[in-house]
Amino acid sequence: MKEIKFPFLEHTGAQLKSFEKGSAEVELHTKPHHLQHLGFIHGGVISTLMDNTGWYAAMSNLDEGYTAVTMEIKINYLKPAKGAYLVARADVKRQGKSTAFVTIELLCEEKLVAYATGTYAILEEK
Repeated sequence: MKEIKFPFLEHTGAQLKSFEKGSAEVELHTKPHHLQHLGFIHGGVISTLMDNTGWYAAMSNLDEGYTAVTMEIKINYLKPAKGAYLVARADVKRQGKSTAFVTIELLCEEKLVAYATGTYAILEEK
């Protein structure tokens, strides 16, 4: 599998921990700038982490010369997240020639706080 660099995700402080065929895991150690006004981890941080982890999972199944972009993502925030770290885990559930359907779980200190489904378009790189 080719190495994939994602500058925006790196800017957030997140790190790719696992990248295997059909799955990916990304971790983020939270800092004060990741929090919203009540001290919980901001929903935008959660959605960014989940979307990018889903993208990595979709990319893990692609041949050289192909890429993926998000078509749709639906996130269910199950409870407020407050803790030292987040881990997002994504699995490809179905992949065709033009789309990949992925599920993503987000854990805050090992407690499930959000769940998402994402559809990623598969494109030929030019």
